[in-house]
Amino acid sequence: MTLISDLKQLKKPLKNPVLTIGNFDGMHIGHLALFDKVKERAKKINGQSAVMTFEPHPIKVMLPGNGPPLITPIHQKLRLMEDTGIDVIFCIPFTKKFAATPARKFVKDILLEKIGVKEIVVGYDYTFGRKREGNTQLLMEMGDGVGFAVHEVHPVCIDDTLVSSTSIRDLVQDGNLKEAKKLLGRDYQVSGTVIKGKNRGDRLLGCSTANLALIDELTPKVGVYAVRVYIDDQTCYGLTNIGYNPTFGEGVFSVETHVLDFSENLLGKIIRVDFIERLRDEKTFESPKELAEQIGKDILRARELFG
Repeated sequence: MTLISDLKQLKKPLKNPVLTIGNFDGMHIGHLALFDKVKERAKKINGQSAVMTFEPHPIKVMLPGNGPPLITPIHQKLRLMEDTGIDVIFCIPFTKKFAATPARKFVKDILLEKIGVKEIVVGYDYTFGRKREGNTQLLMEMGDGVGFAVHEVHPVCIDDTLVSSTSIRDLVQDGNLKEAKKLLGRDYQVSGTVIKGKNRGDRLLGCSTANLALIDELTPKVGVYAVRVYIDDQTCYGLTNIGYNPTFGEGVFSVETHVLDFSENLLGKIIRVDFIERLRDEKTFESPKELAEQIGKDILRARELFG
């Protein structure tokens, strides 16, 4: 896989490139359908499969502070793209100047002259260019004139639910991780750096926790979750509490993970957490002892889930 973060890096057009373009927040099953079509067509014409995405997300530039939380931060999105087996990923800086590019100029100067596209794969609702003036119809008209093909991929539905970033975001925020997984094609995940906490896990509750400073913007609904934890090259299991620690009356939002059967110091490490199942709501307990007893029950239930 080749990652191109500046079009100036491209010294000559790609070999018979088949390209799809989008923000791809979530890298969900609908996006994967586009990627599969790109790879299929590239193989058919002996070309390179390519994806173009943008950083930062356009909504961060055009509507700063008003957009929804992203499902996949850029590092995660690029890793998931690489996992699909795409040949070339363009991760283009998105600016207001770039946003003002007329749709026809974008196709002519960038897609044709710079990249050399032979075929383009787009979703059913694709728009592009200044004020979203470009669409699939415009691409087809230009393609007929200069000789590139356009393929439109139909929407993907699962159990009568449209697979979309909006649907996934709503499910995650509702704590419905099982349904979110169906649309994502994988467990919802977050990453974060382990920071110093209140040091009361072992002392008061009988189990240590890793406090995470999240890289991600989107967190599941407040509660306790059974999770899979990736630490360096190790895969572990555990529980994650998302919430405000009401038993201790602090009212400060935190994400804390207890890793089962693990005793190494995690401070300063970046770990990834995959959410497997929501176990319960966050509750206020009468005492730390009562909370510790509930945590013990949570751990037993999690171990049953993990087998």
